[in-house]
Amino acid sequence: MPIIVIGLSHHTSPVEMRERFAFAEPKIPEALQTLRTNGLADEAVILSTCNRVEIYAATAKTDGRVFEALRQFLVESRGYRGPLEEELYTLGEPQSIEHLFKVACGLDSMVIGETEILGQLKRAYQLALQHQYTGSRLNKAFQRAFHVAKQIRTETNIQRGSVSVGSVAVELAEKIFSALQDRQVMVIGAGDTSEKTARALLSRGARSILVSNRSHQRAEALARELGGRAVRFEEWAKEFEQIDIVISSTAAPHYILDRVKLEPLMKLRRNRPLLLIDTAVPRDIEPEVNFLEHVYLYNIDDLRAIADDYLKLRREEIARCKTIIREKARALLGVERPVGLSSGSRPAFGHE
Repeated sequence: MPIIVIGLSHHTSPVEMRERFAFAEPKIPEALQTLRTNGLADEAVILSTCNRVEIYAATAKTDGRVFEALRQFLVESRGYRGPLEEELYTLGEPQSIEHLFKVACGLDSMVIGETEILGQLKRAYQLALQHQYTGSRLNKAFQRAFHVAKQIRTETNIQRGSVSVGSVAVELAEKIFSALQDRQVMVIGAGDTSEKTARALLSRGARSILVSNRSHQRAEALARELGGRAVRFEEWAKEFEQIDIVISSTAAPHYILDRVKLEPLMKLRRNRPLLLIDTAVPRDIEPEVNFLEHVYLYNIDDLRAIADDYLKLRREEIARCKTIIREKARALLGVERPVGLSSGSRPAFGHE
């Protein structure tokens, strides 16, 4: 039973497209059930992050029509009505296995070598496993992917330098403010990305952290860990008078900050520079706020310019990692090589 992949990522589509296809985590089990009920996959895992939405499926279907069926599933389940040309990629074995390993190792990430994606991939797999949507094929492939990711991080220098969205965001903040000493930071959304970004800001000298989250209990817990202060979610806007940097990464399906809301807040701040870093998909902050004076808004795609600088430093290590990944993928398929689908369109392996 071959393993196939269909999806879109920051390599093939802008954030405006990716946010249209994103799955909220509570909705993923229902989507997995639909895949099985409709006969599209015997086993499946859905990975939905700020940089990618991908379906990993093990299927007994051995003709190319399964890719079109999965494409139709994505379009219909996300209610998408626009054109789709080069945004979606489809992969069959061995490229699908290589792609899975590459994603786990951070080689397909916006910031090459970053570590957050491994945790996100593990959570996606555990969610499918918990609801019994995986079996022997995907279980073995994902477990092997986690092992390869550990080997890559142990045997190569792929993590050298800035290797996370959070650390890249910090470098961006330092370019805006020159230094972070005495800067007041607010984190909206208490997820992993927000926490790691906050810790990076503190390590570079930020004065203190305010944390706001829909779950105030979670905000209080993170604020205690960071030596900061929790702010109730419905009251975070009241703190803007003293804020210099905002890191927003919620799971809200709509903008939590728009131009109409921000404009009067800027007057209260006496128009001091305000840096907004929106790492959420769907986006938390309306792009229109960029037209306000003294406001600097960057979304997840805007961080790519900094990430690309680090990519140049890692070319040799990336080549080593790819060699390891190809060898491990072939070893996995050599044990139980199925007769099945070949690679589809736009194979993501090799994209940087």
